[in-house]
Amino acid sequence: ACKQVAWRTRRAPPPWAWFDLDGRRFARPGGFCLFVADFLEGRVCMSQLKKKPLFNPLGDTDVLDRRMIGGNTTNLNDFNNMKYEWVSDWYRQAMNNFWIPEEINLGVDIKDYRKLPASERRAYDKILSFLIFLDSLQSANLPAVGEYITANEVNLCLAIQTFQETVHSQSYSYMLDTICEPQERNDVLYQWKEDEHLLARNEFIGNLYNQFQDDKSPEALARVLVANYILEGVYFYSGFMFFYNLGRNNLMPGSVQEIRYINRDENTHLWLFRNILLELKEEEPELFAPELVEEYRAMIKEGCEQEIRWGHYAIGDEVAGLNKQMVTDYIQYLGNLRCTQLGFEPLYEGHEREPESMSWVSQFSNANMIKTDFFEARSTAYAKSSALVDDL
Repeated sequence: ACKQVAWRTRRAPPPWAWFDLDGRRFARPGGFCLFVADFLEGRVCMSQLKKKPLFNPLGDTDVLDRRMIGGNTTNLNDFNNMKYEWVSDWYRQAMNNFWIPEEINLGVDIKDYRKLPASERRAYDKILSFLIFLDSLQSANLPAVGEYITANEVNLCLAIQTFQETVHSQSYSYMLDTICEPQERNDVLYQWKEDEHLLARNEFIGNLYNQFQDDKSPEALARVLVANYILEGVYFYSGFMFFYNLGRNNLMPGSVQEIRYINRDENTHLWLFRNILLELKEEEPELFAPELVEEYRAMIKEGCEQEIRWGHYAIGDEVAGLNKQMVTDYIQYLGNLRCTQLGFEPLYEGHEREPESMSWVSQFSNANMIKTDFFEARSTAYAKSSALVDDL
C-alpha cells in the first residue's frame, strides 16, 4: 500500500485530496499538506508540486483555505470573495492600463532613426531586440507558472499579464515594421540569437525557466518566481533608460511613448510578483530559509551584474547623456531596492538611494509624475483611475 507522511500540518487539511497509485487516481478524506514523502515498496519519492485539476468539484469553497501553492482550488472566479485583498486593486489597475500600440504616431521616429549617430542606432537595435525576446518569453512562461498557482484570483492577474506581454510584442512589431526596412527588421528581430552578449544574458533567465519545466519542486517554483521578479524589476531597465535618454534629447518621441506604456505595465507586473513572493513567504516559510534567501539574493545580484554588463556593451560611453558609470549606479540601486522590497538585505553598499543623476528615469517612467506627453502636450494615460500605485 501507499503510506503518506506529512512534513508539517500548520493548517487544517482540505476535506479531500487526490493521490495516484498504480496508474489510478483516488480521492481520500483528510488530505495532507503540500510537502509529502510517499513511501511505496521501500522507495522514497521527494515531494513535487502537482498540476492543479481544471475541474475539481471537491475543491475548497472556504476562502480561508485558499493557498498560493498546494491548495485545493475549484478554479471558480469569484470577485466578491478574495483571500488576497491586494488583488482587487491590482486587477483594476491592470485593466485600466489598456492601450493600443498603433494609436501612437511614429512619423517623427522614421525621420529621427535615420539621423541617429551610429552608436545610438546600434543601441536602439540591440535593446529593442532584447526587449522583444523578453516579452515573448514571458508570454510562454506565465501560463506554465499559473498551472501550479492554486489561488484563482492570482491566476486572473497572471492571465492579464500574459495578455499585456502580447500587447508589448505587438508594439515592438509595430515599431520595427514602421521604422526599419524589411532586412533591417529581421536583423534586429533575431539579434538575441546571434549576438553572444545578448544570448548569454537571455540564457540566465531562460535556463531558470526551463529548469521548472523539468523540476516541479516547490523550491524550483520559488526560483522561477524570483527569476520573474528579476526580469520585471531589473532586466528591462537599462533599455528603458536608453529610450528615456532619447526622449530628454527630443528624439524618437513615438518610441519613447511606447516604452512608457510598456514600463507602466511592467511596474504592475513587478508589483504582482513581489506580492506573490511575500504571500509565499508567509505561507511556506521553509522556502525562505536563510540558505534559500541567500540563493535568491545571489540570483538578484547575478541579474544586476548581467544588466550592468549588457548596459556597458549596448550603451557604453558613446551615447550622449549616458555613460557606463550611470548605468552601474542605477542598476546597483535597483538591485538593493528589489532585495529590500522582499525583506532581504541589500546587495551593494552605498547604493541605497536613487542616484541624483538618474532622477529623470523615474520622471519618465512614473505615470503619476507625468500627466502629459512631452512632445504633444496630450494625456498619456488611457487609465480611468486617478493614480497608478507605483512604489516600485
